[in-house]
Amino acid sequence: MITGKNYIGNQLSAKGSKTYKTFNPQLNSENKHVFTEATTVEIQEALSLATSAYKKFKDVSGQDKAEFLNAIADEILTLDDALIKAYCEESGLPEGRAKGERGRTVFQLHMFADLVKEGSWVEACIDTAVQNREPAPKPDLRKMLIPLGPVVVFGASNFPLAYSTAGGDTAAALAAGCPVIVKSHPMHAGTGELVASAIIKAAEKTGMPNGVFSNLNSSGIEVGSQLVKHPQVKAVGFTGSIKGGRALYDLASQRNEPIPVFAEMGSINPVIILPEALKVRLESIAKTYASSITLGTGQFCTNPGLILGIKGESLDKFIKNLSDEILKIEPTCMLHSNIAHAFEKNKSKALSESKVQVAANYDSDVPANYAKQTIATVNGQVFLENPTLHHEVFGPYSIVVQCDNEVQLKDIISKLEGQLTGTMIAEESETSKYSEVISALQNRVGRLIYNGVPTGVEVCPSMTHGGPYPASTDSRFTAVGIHSIKRWVRPFSYQDWPNSMLPNALKNENPLKITRLINNKQTKGSL
Repeated sequence: MITGKNYIGNQLSAKGSKTYKTFNPQLNSENKHVFTEATTVEIQEALSLATSAYKKFKDVSGQDKAEFLNAIADEILTLDDALIKAYCEESGLPEGRAKGERGRTVFQLHMFADLVKEGSWVEACIDTAVQNREPAPKPDLRKMLIPLGPVVVFGASNFPLAYSTAGGDTAAALAAGCPVIVKSHPMHAGTGELVASAIIKAAEKTGMPNGVFSNLNSSGIEVGSQLVKHPQVKAVGFTGSIKGGRALYDLASQRNEPIPVFAEMGSINPVIILPEALKVRLESIAKTYASSITLGTGQFCTNPGLILGIKGESLDKFIKNLSDEILKIEPTCMLHSNIAHAFEKNKSKALSESKVQVAANYDSDVPANYAKQTIATVNGQVFLENPTLHHEVFGPYSIVVQCDNEVQLKDIISKLEGQLTGTMIAEESETSKYSEVISALQNRVGRLIYNGVPTGVEVCPSMTHGGPYPASTDSRFTAVGIHSIKRWVRPFSYQDWPNSMLPNALKNENPLKITRLINNKQTKGSL
């Protein structure tokens, strides 16, 4: 049941006077539930509980954390139609998308449960003492990853489940042993509260300390700002705009004790289409990319917002085919009226720039909050000289840049900001000729795709979902997959510590039976 209250640990609370409602973009009207924004007192209560919970939760066994994560997945499924209904009412997204995203959320929780249950993720490393080493004895040193402390996670607007309350950031932080405080996204506060109730039930059923999770409502930036600046918070996870992510990053860096902000932000995900590929499969590429640009109403962080090719008859035909194909697709609803307005504003700004041409613009009437897909085109030199054209237009929009030659193509790629993905559409026979272009693209992105589309982020150990700034605030980490757990931990060493006082992961007898690096050799053996 949606109450509109905050979860301060396992207690519902609504001490404030500031309230708001969510919005149904399909109906273009407010939803019925009223949500109460968290007060400064409630923020402090949540943080005090999280700090207290951390003292116990950081030492909870991998087996017990796995039971907790699996229980969260079970409780989310138990919410059944109530969760799906709230998701659709607050996002305008269809039921199929809701169920698919729920499945991904549950999968991520099970994935982290399996990871911590097995245990080797802590990267235990042991270098035994050598007392008779000359000129000085070598100490016994043992290292492993330990949790940072309470983590704040900001819910994402475009993924009410998979990147929000129990999404990848939360699942990874809990798996690491960090209590989590979610700053619920105001656009899907009801969905967030339902998922929060599932996490709280799972925590109680599996005996986790009260305060291991809290969920705070907020209609603006005040609650989030207080959380990031609070000394009891040790790290932040964010998925959203460059403006929002950078603001949080700056707040965190200005603290007396700066903390990491792992923000996944804007990306236009450049796609390079090489000449031979266009000659061979122009029509199929155009159809594929029309679908990719409009998928989810263009509201994916991996939406292909920039397409680069070399001038010529084939590229001209491609632009015509892409334009024709994208206009065949029925427009769909955006997540919120504010997002729809921002899309139209940013699109109009890009199209008003000098020498930008409109190749396709859906011009039939559409319901309120539906996005009209658009393809623009411009020559390479204009694109190089106009940084405005490099900015993300969040929605079903892409610009095709017509480069004079390979040299200009490489120059454009080199001057792009950091991106989540880069894609090469090519025939195998021509890739060697464009090796410098590929190298330049690799330097700008976190994931390089060959003959595919950037939309779609597989949840698996080999996935990198991040990239050079501003795609993310730290390109060394991924926001998706099991290795995303490394954002919420730090390496810690014990020197000459008694075996009986070491954590199980570092004890001589290896009671956890995990893989460890002992004197530079990987082994599951004991000492």
